[in-house]
Amino acid sequence: MLQPPGSPDAARDRAMPPVMRNWAGNITFNAARVHTPSSVERLREIVAGSGSVRALGSGHSFNTIADTHGDLVSVAGLPRIVEIDEAAATVTVSAGLRFAEFTGALHRAGLALHNLGSLPHISVAGACATGTHGSGAGNGTLASTVRAIELVTADGELLVLDRDDEDFAGAVLALGAAGIATRMTLDLVPAYDIRQWVYEGLPYERLRERFDEVLSAAYSVSLFTSWRTDRIEQLWLKQRVGDGDPAPDSRFGAVRADGPRHPVPGMDASTCTEQSGVPGPWHERLPHFRPEFTPSSGEELQSEYFVAREDGRAAFDALARIRERIAPVLQIGEIRTVAADGLWLSPAYGRDTVAFHFTWHPDTAAVTPVLDAIEEALAPFEVRPHWGKLFTMGPERVAALYERYADFEALTAKLDPRGVFRNDLLERYFPGGRG
Repeated sequence: MLQPPGSPDAARDRAMPPVMRNWAGNITFNAARVHTPSSVERLREIVAGSGSVRALGSGHSFNTIADTHGDLVSVAGLPRIVEIDEAAATVTVSAGLRFAEFTGALHRAGLALHNLGSLPHISVAGACATGTHGSGAGNGTLASTVRAIELVTADGELLVLDRDDEDFAGAVLALGAAGIATRMTLDLVPAYDIRQWVYEGLPYERLRERFDEVLSAAYSVSLFTSWRTDRIEQLWLKQRVGDGDPAPDSRFGAVRADGPRHPVPGMDASTCTEQSGVPGPWHERLPHFRPEFTPSSGEELQSEYFVAREDGRAAFDALARIRERIAPVLQIGEIRTVAADGLWLSPAYGRDTVAFHFTWHPDTAAVTPVLDAIEEALAPFEVRPHWGKLFTMGPERVAALYERYADFEALTAKLDPRGVFRNDLLERYFPGGRG
């Protein structure tokens, strides 16, 4: 039953400050009201009584995907749920939980997620809704583990979808357009340990010659480059214990680091997960950064672009040709792989994928023309942008990249006929999704 407007929860919502910024500080939200409801009933009341609502995850998006002129809602205050079903190998969690808040419990139960993103600080719902991923040639996006999802729909009702529902593949990675997630059931695998090594100085030419081999050299592989030289500065290999141990002194012409490294050369590596081949639980090695530390000050911008894995080497060459445009405004770049999935708006929909990530200096005016240059260079490869990061390509070009684009618009029009969850970004890129 919905709580009345005079409830303590409602009063707390109204008292919250209306001005908020994202983690990076480059977005100031335009919300008239900010809510952190402590119950699903209160969340349902907010949605049912609002003309415009957007869900806010951990604030790690770099564009206006979460912005609204109406009500901004965080589900981080909902009751904590971590229900592990060992027989089914699943966990059901409250959607606002951050990964670091429950992965340890999974490991203690002898279970694990197949992968994690670079940051364990991000929320489950936000990560899945925007296509966030880790790395590994056989590892799908974080959303690919979702088996069922509970949503508060535009009329304030609860909707549960699972993989047997025809709308499921459009509603999980839905940019917040299908409803506000309250809980999610995730597939698990048996727990495993990881060893992590860092190698330095991978020559570009060696990478080009053995591109697929390098990116398949471990369970999870990340290449870090400043695009300033003819070498990949760091090659991070996260190997499941028992698979190919120990590590040789050199790999592909790169030399094993003599101590811990931060992805950005010169920065303190104490914030990073343990390296040098020390074995540890999956949740303490797959992310790049430790949950007890803020990975950086937030003074950065980010973009990421996805191409089919078969085009990875050619896309790398295309970026290398414009590296003089990229390098001056870049802190660090990262190259990873993602396995194909069937989620309609996934950056890896229908194709094994190579992802090119860019962490920029916090200068939007200087970065924007570089994004134009990158998108032009990668245009021949049907490049897809990360939904939660900065990109400049227009709606018609983006729509042509997704086979189920029109189906997604039809789904959002069906689930949200009042346009409660729409905002400026959705209006621009999904005009056919209006009810």
